[in-house]
Amino acid sequence: MTNKLKVYFTKSDIILWSSSVTLIILSYLIFNKGEYLTLIASLLGVTALIFTARGNAFGNLLMVVFCILYGFISYTFAYYGEMITYLGMSLPMAVFAFISWLRNPYEGNRAEVKVNSLSRGECVFMWVLSGFVTVAFYFILKYFGTANLIPSTLSVLTSFVAAYLIFRRSPYFALAYATNDVVLIVLWVLASIKDVRYVSVVVCFVTFLANDLYNYFCWRKMKARQKEN
Repeated sequence: MTNKLKVYFTKSDIILWSSSVTLIILSYLIFNKGEYLTLIASLLGVTALIFTARGNAFGNLLMVVFCILYGFISYTFAYYGEMITYLGMSLPMAVFAFISWLRNPYEGNRAEVKVNSLSRGECVFMWVLSGFVTVAFYFILKYFGTANLIPSTLSVLTSFVAAYLIFRRSPYFALAYATNDVVLIVLWVLASIKDVRYVSVVVCFVTFLANDLYNYFCWRKMKARQKEN
């Protein structure tokens, strides 16, 4: 099994995953020792992203578990926007993406999804729908007294766009998630000012940012290869 994984993943995949795991564990030991939930969620997240970089649907399955754990972590700091977004939107979209990827394998290979391109009309539909969702969530989050309301609302927008794009198998999902990572880094830095334990969550999303940018690079290469073939 180990040899198969070494063949399946590239050297760059392994280096990025190993570096991400090392940073996450070190930040956990320094800032958050004893909070096993944060550690498990972070490790699941970066592992999911490496599978996603290969176009493997298993990455979406791991993201389902991550969404559940991250939703609870967000609840502990009254980031109700994050909790609602990940449990009510990102989680079901990860399930839909998992099914969509399995139904659209590249040349029958379920370990690699067929990359899709969105039409201009669908892009317009996506942004209009995202606008309605974001406005609705702003008032919902305000009603529940969500901490750092504006960044939390912006996180809803970027999360929804990313979830839509990953479901539709577009390479741009990775850039949308990278944008969301930046928003989340800001949110958890603000949380860390009040409670140093959340520094480990900041480190988690810094590694996610690196992995999402790498995902975009991999998917562009994968799309070009599939188109050429």
